[in-house]
Amino acid sequence: MQIYSRLIDLRAAYPRLVIALGMFDGVHIGHQSIIRRAVELAHEQGGRAMVFTFSNHPLSVLSPRDLPPQIGSSLLRSRLIAELGVDILMAVPFTKQLAQRSPEAFLAMLRDYFAPRCVVTGPNYTFGSRGKGTHRMLLRDAEAYGFEAEVCPAVLLGGRTVSSTRIRALLQQGRLDEARACLGRPFTVLDRVIHGERRGRTLGFPTANLAITDAQVMLPNGVYATRVLYGDGEYLGLANIGDNPTFEGCNRRLEVHLEDFSGDLYDRLLEVQFLAKIREEEKFASVDQLVRKMYDDRRQAQKIWQRR
Repeated sequence: MQIYSRLIDLRAAYPRLVIALGMFDGVHIGHQSIIRRAVELAHEQGGRAMVFTFSNHPLSVLSPRDLPPQIGSSLLRSRLIAELGVDILMAVPFTKQLAQRSPEAFLAMLRDYFAPRCVVTGPNYTFGSRGKGTHRMLLRDAEAYGFEAEVCPAVLLGGRTVSSTRIRALLQQGRLDEARACLGRPFTVLDRVIHGERRGRTLGFPTANLAITDAQVMLPNGVYATRVLYGDGEYLGLANIGDNPTFEGCNRRLEVHLEDFSGDLYDRLLEVQFLAKIREEEKFASVDQLVRKMYDDRRQAQKIWQRR
């Protein structure tokens, strides 16, 4: 998949583009239906499928106080989009200048930079200044800008629309199975390993540490069974989310122990897939109590791993 981080003219390079429009935070099953439809149409027309999105959420510019935590990193979003068969990802910065474009100017931009054969989106997609452009306007006016438009229906699960807002709430409440159903995969963190206190090594459970920022939605504190992908390997993981209350002065983080792995993971990318919660985070009276509990956690994680 070719990735572009700035707006450039692709008309000559890709003369038969089909574009999926959306923010695609989390790339959940609703987003997947839109992107797969764009890929299908591109194949039918002998063209290429492109996702046009923003590298930052529009609310980060329009109303930072209302900016929701994102369901996954930009790295994860790019990888998931590529796996759906997309040829081109254009993720451009959302700026104040872009926010001032009228809906008509936005459609003209699609025409002038991409000359798409068709654009595909969902029923809640808005575009142009103050979101005045709606899917109804897109269907009505697309032909005037030289392309067709298709609006995919909302995807329902349990009688309710699958949305990023719904998934954020499920994750923050720790409802992993329901979130998994909406995402179409386990909740996943893909990020680089940071340096920690190396305390896990002395306990017999060396861990890789990943930072938790306010910008990303996270599960409640606790111990989880995970699947960890690194390089070409797949490992059973035992993950702790929290500030490690048995030891003082720890910031909230994600710590992951990889079974049957040895090596240096600092600054490497890890993909952590959450399978099930084992227990709440606890403060132990002694390090020995903590270690005994960790061995019990490992046994529980192995049972979950075998079932999955």
